[in-house]
Amino acid sequence: MFVWCSVLFVLGIFAFVDSIFNMGNIFRQVNSVMFMLISLGLLIRTTTKAKTRTKEEYEKRIFDLESQLKGLKSAREKLGSF
Repeated sequence: MFVWCSVLFVLGIFAFVDSIFNMGNIFRQVNSVMFMLISLGLLIRTTTKAKTRTKEEYEKRIFDLESQLKGLKSAREKLGSF
């Protein structure tokens, strides 16, 4: 997804440059700006989702470690009672 967002952003920049310098008038100015902004939005959304996913993985790992710690504490208490 990150690669496709980058490709869309680069194409948007090319379209914007084409509309400014009139090198063939392939893209219209409004279309190129919208194309570039949409691809930039996708790029930002993808990176924030990746960061959120990493945070969720860390939270899950912490929860698993806390549950293991509780299990070890209860096992130690049972051994201490003997």
